[in-house]
Amino acid sequence: MMSEKNISICCKVSYTLVFMLLFQFSNAQYNFKELDAKLETNKKELGNSVVAMIYKDGKIIYTKKIGEFDEKTQAPIASASKWLTAALVMQFIDEGKLSLDTKIADYLPIYAKYSKKYITIRHCLAHLTGIENKKGLAAILEGGKFETLDEEVNDYAKKEIRANAGTDFYYGSIGLNIAARVVEIIAKKNFEQLMNVKLLRPLNMRNTNFTPLNNRCVNPSGGAVSTAADYTNFLSMILNKGMFNGKRILSEASIEMMQTPQMTSNMIAFTPAAATGFDYGLGEWIQEKDANGKTTVVSSPGLFGTWPLVDICRGYTCIFFVKNNLGEVKSKLYMDLKASIDNEIASTCK
Repeated sequence: MMSEKNISICCKVSYTLVFMLLFQFSNAQYNFKELDAKLETNKKELGNSVVAMIYKDGKIIYTKKIGEFDEKTQAPIASASKWLTAALVMQFIDEGKLSLDTKIADYLPIYAKYSKKYITIRHCLAHLTGIENKKGLAAILEGGKFETLDEEVNDYAKKEIRANAGTDFYYGSIGLNIAARVVEIIAKKNFEQLMNVKLLRPLNMRNTNFTPLNNRCVNPSGGAVSTAADYTNFLSMILNKGMFNGKRILSEASIEMMQTPQMTSNMIAFTPAAATGFDYGLGEWIQEKDANGKTTVVSSPGLFGTWPLVDICRGYTCIFFVKNNLGEVKSKLYMDLKASIDNEIASTCK
């Protein structure tokens, strides 16, 4: 007769084997060979260094590393910074310290002086300020001449008004930087401190920062350095409706509002080629919608090549992390790469 000790050992071994089989099955249910092949075929176009990560059901289900990049490699993420900054601002709204309809002139009186008193936080997060703006690298270079965010944002107030606030969409750096300056004033702390304490640390994004180079001012719209692993933590929080590791980072209401279109196609004055056909919410692109107009995919592609996204219907996040210039051709490639993922992960939306 088998002893109680032997029975106990057998049970433990059996449970372990069952767990291992379940773990194997959960990871074996997806076949990303097509995605693997496309990444290898296009690695030159992607700069010969890329890491792709897919998160679903509380874990990483796919990682592909090519060249010198891995999930912990730091690189500039350009406009993918905007998503982080918008989330920080929405935290202040969750706390009741700010609202989307707050006028920026309440905190930045210089805007009332220069006939811009109707611009709101919503306009800032949705690129609807109406302030004359430069495009792409020209905007980045212009921002490099200032030593503080305060100085740069005050300079925006003196710029020409291109259109009334809320009437046209012009993608750029101005709005998110203004909103970042407003939360600095409210909290009486600088943007980097606020970002670290309120967002990056709670999300375990230890290798992400907005530290400016050469004593220039911080750039909330495009100045972050991050890693694929760090940014995946942020994406998982978005996918999980504001929760990360059991902690609430953003309210469900804020997540939903960020994913709500704030503009219409007839309002577009300028949108980058990579995002043609997308709508815009608050700090993020609405990449796909269903037949009823409900948001299904959100993203925040950066000029240097990083393309993070959340597919709400399929319940996954993905990031293509590349230190390379992002052109229209590459945006089509990223769409094709996403199609390969979608072939493996079924949608739960009706």
